[in-house]
Amino acid sequence: MTHPQHTPPEPGPAPGLTVGDVEGRTGTTVRTLHHWDNIALACPSHHSPAGYRLYNAADIARVQRIVIYRDLELSLDEIRTLLEWDADATLRFLREQRAAVAQALERQRTTLKGLERMIDAHQNGLPLSAEEQVTIFGPNWNPQWPREARARWGDSAQWTEYAERAAARTTQDWEAISISVRELEADLGTAVRKGLAPRSTEAMQLAERHRASIDTYFTCTYDRHVLLGRMYVADDAFRCHYDDIAPGLSTWLTIAIKENARHHGIDPDQATWGDLGKMTNGPLNWPCSDAKTGT
Repeated sequence: MTHPQHTPPEPGPAPGLTVGDVEGRTGTTVRTLHHWDNIALACPSHHSPAGYRLYNAADIARVQRIVIYRDLELSLDEIRTLLEWDADATLRFLREQRAAVAQALERQRTTLKGLERMIDAHQNGLPLSAEEQVTIFGPNWNPQWPREARARWGDSAQWTEYAERAAARTTQDWEAISISVRELEADLGTAVRKGLAPRSTEAMQLAERHRASIDTYFTCTYDRHVLLGRMYVADDAFRCHYDDIAPGLSTWLTIAIKENARHHGIDPDQATWGDLGKMTNGPLNWPCSDAKTGT
């Protein structure tokens, strides 16, 4: 008589996930999970016959809570306390943290926008679209000019100063600057057409307004203003720009700038740029109205 052979039952599914599986689901590490188990912060509910940790759904939920709390930069002791709170207290805490995180995210978005504007200003000269530039600076404005200016002066200290200021300005700020420059150039043209002497007090006042307009973009000392003034005669683009406003304005303005500097204690013949910034290819004093290089 033979006896039926009994085959052992197949093992059922494991009552949980292994440490490696939990690592993938929660974004933590095996080493961290082992540590949390050793300090009784997040212990698996089961172990396999071979002694491996096995985490059930409740265990994984606890681990996920701990991961979030750690992201909030809470200590493990603080987290241990929080895990013992009742549902109402936990919900209040979570809502408070959500509000704080939302505020932090908004600050980060603002910072990101600021960084993007600074990068744009450093790379492209103006953190404005081509359409905005033409609208603000006039129909003859070429949106490529800011990039050309960067190629010309991008390694100077003044370009860095200009870019940092440009990044902080709004469209309305640029509109106000453009209007101010147009008004200044109109007054300069009127002064020349009326025959105002370039060494007169009125002419020096206009020169001072001109220096202040450049100081909007970067620090323009009286020495620097004198050197820029020389460029208005020596550089064809600058000379044409000013002489288009009024014949002879480039020379007239250069004289007025020298007299204004002298009035403020600067010897125009001894003027120096005052730093090691590379400004050898002409002055950085744009954007202006419709001119490529004027101010």
